[in-house]
Amino acid sequence: MVEEIKSTQIYTPKEARDFLKVSESTMKRMLKRGILKAYKVSGQYRIWGDEILRLVSPKLEPRVYKVYKNLRTKTKNIIEKW
Repeated sequence: MVEEIKSTQIYTPKEARDFLKVSESTMKRMLKRGILKAYKVSGQYRIWGDEILRLVSPKLEPRVYKVYKNLRTKTKNIIEKW
């Protein structure tokens, strides 16, 4: 049974990865690119539940696809030049 994401709760990157079902490297990329906003506390990332919910919101889907499409195009161009 999957636990419900609470918007006012703070999660670790591992907990967020479990909710989103992504790999550790994908989570690192999401944090680095600002796709998922996190705060460093004592050298460790902490993520508000509302950030996780924002990421999986249907309203965000078209913007996420646009970012993905741009990234895919840039990658393809770099590979073709290589």
